[in-house]
Amino acid sequence: MSLLSDLVNLDISDTEKVIAEYIWIGGSGMDLRSKAKTFSEPVTDPHELPKWNYDGSSTGQAPGEDSEVILYPQAIFKDPFRRGNNVLVMCDTYTPAGEPIPTNKRFDAAKIFSHPDVAAAAPWYGIEQEYTLLQKEVKWPIGWPVGGYPGPQGPYYCGIGADKAFGRDIVDAHYKACIYAGIDICGINGEVMPGQWEFQVGPSVGISAADELWVARYILERITEIAGVVVSFDPKPIQGDWNGAGAHTNYSTKSMREDGGYEVIKKAIEKLGKRHKEHIAAYGEGNERRLTGRHETADINTFLWGVANRGASIRVGRDTEKAGKGYFEDRRPASNMDPYVVTSMIAETTILLKP
Repeated sequence: MSLLSDLVNLDISDTEKVIAEYIWIGGSGMDLRSKAKTFSEPVTDPHELPKWNYDGSSTGQAPGEDSEVILYPQAIFKDPFRRGNNVLVMCDTYTPAGEPIPTNKRFDAAKIFSHPDVAAAAPWYGIEQEYTLLQKEVKWPIGWPVGGYPGPQGPYYCGIGADKAFGRDIVDAHYKACIYAGIDICGINGEVMPGQWEFQVGPSVGISAADELWVARYILERITEIAGVVVSFDPKPIQGDWNGAGAHTNYSTKSMREDGGYEVIKKAIEKLGKRHKEHIAAYGEGNERRLTGRHETADINTFLWGVANRGASIRVGRDTEKAGKGYFEDRRPASNMDPYVVTSMIAETTILLKP
């Protein structure tokens, strides 16, 4: 008699069948959904895959009397769970008439990234996704005593040891699964608050950075599902003297990466400062609980930038200052931000906004 684990890991490569897991963003703008479809041959181009539909009334995206929402495949990745020729497919969402539904933020992002000026600027992104692992039954960080608190922050950031690093098996499994999938994940580390971790995606060009981050989040949710813990992207999961969770977004354009780029960076930062309120409004829900001016943040109502200043809205690295070219880091986005919104908005403000 086969065990369940044997059947889950069953090799179907000799059947010539391929499973494609269609992934999309649900009605909250943060919940990920997916369902699978069988194909008779391998596929490597998302546009070779057919559109599909789902019941939008069950995801908060359509009324019951007209519930059909259409999935358009947009990006494809290897499936680290089923492996073989099976794939994960990132989709965006439309009405049957072909109009993007309100929660489809990819549609507007794609328009910005396809603008000739933006395409010529070749924007690169590196996104630092912070998150917190919670005990399933009590929604309290793993490694914390239930109803109580661990020792104060200090030893946990990039820490090692059973009393400092909680959930490393999940983090490392996610790291390798993302590499297998073809995501440009470039690193991981333990964060300042115990039970909190970070992974970085990039450098990735244009809209692919957002596609990759969403699929990396999907893979993380699937792994925590297997592990029996809950992943939280809340920007301030624990109130008090504990760090929040952000999604710092590193950014550069072709001209910033070339000689004389530091002056281009300063002009871009000046543009960002003029649209500070608009960016804050789009940078994630609950961010006011995180951007307090404490715990390595700038106050939400204040825009400032500095070199090597982790208490600034925008941080420029010492290497960039020294080289006179490079990139900068927007530290304002919350951990629950939509990367389609954030990446395209940064491009729009710094490239398309005229002085």
